[in-house]
Amino acid sequence: MAVEMLVGLNVIDDQVYQLYRDEMMPILKHHSGGFGYDFKVSEVLRSETQAPINRVFTIYFSNEDAKKAFFSNEEYLRVRQRHFEGSVTDTTIIATYQRS
Repeated sequence: MAVEMLVGLNVIDDQVYQLYRDEMMPILKHHSGGFGYDFKVSEVLRSETQAPINRVFTIYFSNEDAKKAFFSNEEYLRVRQRHFEGSVTDTTIIATYQRS
């Protein structure tokens, strides 16, 4: 069964973060994944974390094994190190759930 995550980020460099997205998309697609929704948010009214959030999105995979394979993929980890780590200061996994 498909699995989806609702994620909040604090993106501090939109240009570098976009490079991350551009380079990771082929890897994500290879692992039967994609994005459902993607929002830039200007105000968080309520949060269960102290971490700031200015970007919220859903990311999905065909199943849990595909999700694990993507996040442990060596090429993805290199892209993440090159672009994500310098452009995002905080990551909040808001929810993980089965997608229908």
